[in-house]
Amino acid sequence: MMDGTDKSVCTLDLLGGRTSLDFANTVDWHASEQPVEYLTSYAALVAWGQHVGVLSDRQAEQLLDEAGRHPTEAELILEQARVLREAIYRIFAAISAGRPAEEGDLAVLNAELPRALSQSRIIVSGDGYAWGWIGAEDALDRMLWPVVRDAVDLLTSGELVRVGQCADERCGWLFLDASRNRSRRWCSMEDCGNRAKARRHYQRSRASDAD
Repeated sequence: MMDGTDKSVCTLDLLGGRTSLDFANTVDWHASEQPVEYLTSYAALVAWGQHVGVLSDRQAEQLLDEAGRHPTEAELILEQARVLREAIYRIFAAISAGRPAEEGDLAVLNAELPRALSQSRIIVSGDGYAWGWIGAEDALDRMLWPVVRDAVDLLTSGELVRVGQCADERCGWLFLDASRNRSRRWCSMEDCGNRAKARRHYQRSRASDAD
């Protein structure tokens, strides 16, 4: 997790292991009372799409041009993206804690699903096949389609049991735990993990001084 001092979505750490989880992580300190928003504008949403590779540079340029011609629609898509993100975040946070997802959050995801699926197709990719998209290049919500599809794929896959949440109660970032024994506790050992280690060291030092 980033420390919140640099709010550029282009430098956001991609620690989720899945597109939908990285999308949920576009807020720093997500579980705290003072979250830090990265999707601050439609341009930031487009930049995130480039950052994670769901938009090419050419597509991003087209979308920004289209947003410039239709700023009200672009703002509505930004709000739609934030609503979707929060639903995805709550769904997988609940699952990581052993709770069922709320029906209202699943309803938000299901409402987006027909649009995403209607734009998808199977394409030849290398020696195999992959998901592709047939929607208009200037569709302002096109970066959300792969997010929705990935969230649904994860929800219906055997990997769902590997969804975890950072053990720092303020952080809240989500990740797919790829460790053999599912022992991952932190979004990043270098970030939240090191902070927890430093806190434990400080507390032990104070306890020793008190003795």
